[in-house]
Amino acid sequence: MVVLDAMEKTARVCVVQAELNDRPGVIVKVEGPVGDVQAAIARANELAISMEIPYVTGILTNPDEASLPALAPKPDFNPLIEQSTVHIPTPAEVGKEEKDLREQAPFAVGFIETQGFTAVFDAIDTAVKTAAVEVLAREKLGGGYIAVVIKGDVAAVRAAIEAGKARVEGLGKLIAAHVIASPSQSVLSLLPKL
Repeated sequence: MVVLDAMEKTARVCVVQAELNDRPGVIVKVEGPVGDVQAAIARANELAISMEIPYVTGILTNPDEASLPALAPKPDFNPLIEQSTVHIPTPAEVGKEEKDLREQAPFAVGFIETQGFTAVFDAIDTAVKTAAVEVLAREKLGGGYIAVVIKGDVAAVRAAIEAGKARVEGLGKLIAAHVIASPSQSVLSLLPKL
């Protein structure tokens, strides 16, 4: 989500689809003019390096229509992990038929991802007790990985994430903690629901 948000704020690209892969992670597919896609991918690479997360990027220019069934599979749901594995954001998902998915929200979202359910639940409990934030979503990623998303004003979300992050130590392994100020509507449309 952090990388996608940065990509959309860097260049005129739009998320087409997000697809969970076999590892805790996701394949994000964007489209736009070639130069914009190149700039967005360059920003994604920089951010992934700075966050020390493994990544792979690639650009397909003018993909053949015959390849589209493999490149853009239909949405599906995996009952084992209780969530969609292929997700296509639509304006209707973000509350308005004609909404631009690049439009930015007037609030911040924060993420805490851990390996260990106890750790993330204690972290989120601490976070909501620290500042005026709301829990938006939680997602099981497999292998004991779980992420919880909160929302509120930027200062409240930052304070809540910092407090929650501090609670993880000793209970589990912190994978990531991050705040996105003014996330794009496409980022919001890809968040799991409670």
